[in-house]
Amino acid sequence: MTRILPPPSRIYLLRHAEAQRAAPGQKDFDRPLNDNGYAAAEIVADEAAEKGYKPELIISSTALRCRQTTEAIRRIVSPSTEFRFVDAIYNGTLDIYLSLIASQNDRQSVMLVAHNPTIEQTLEALIGHEALGRTLPHGFPTAGLAVVDATTSSWSLTDFITE
Repeated sequence: MTRILPPPSRIYLLRHAEAQRAAPGQKDFDRPLNDNGYAAAEIVADEAAEKGYKPELIISSTALRCRQTTEAIRRIVSPSTEFRFVDAIYNGTLDIYLSLIASQNDRQSVMLVAHNPTIEQTLEALIGHEALGRTLPHGFPTAGLAVVDATTSSWSLTDFITE
């Protein structure tokens, strides 16, 4: 498993907001956010803005629901924030998620906009099983934003935002 060492010193993990059920014949990849999902993405973006969370780089899945969740975040970040859309995140493994984050060693902060269960597994790999269980006893909710900071010897969950 890939190990992440700072930098980045702050990692934001955002699970996409709630999506519509697939229509007959529609691919999972193409499912858009539903009305609750749009609202939740905006609420989380507003709270992140109030707290001054502004990642230098946002890496998002190319799935429609992740791209739409990313758009809510786009309006609260600085003009210099870079956006990347990566096909490998959709159906990606824990190692892919960790490798994407670890390879950003020229950035102090990076956000990953992605899917469950792998986004939850990524958080668990960073902060540990016990901390994950205490923080998210019912799992990583849609539109949930975990803020994880580097400490001297590990990673620590600093904040968790949800609608």
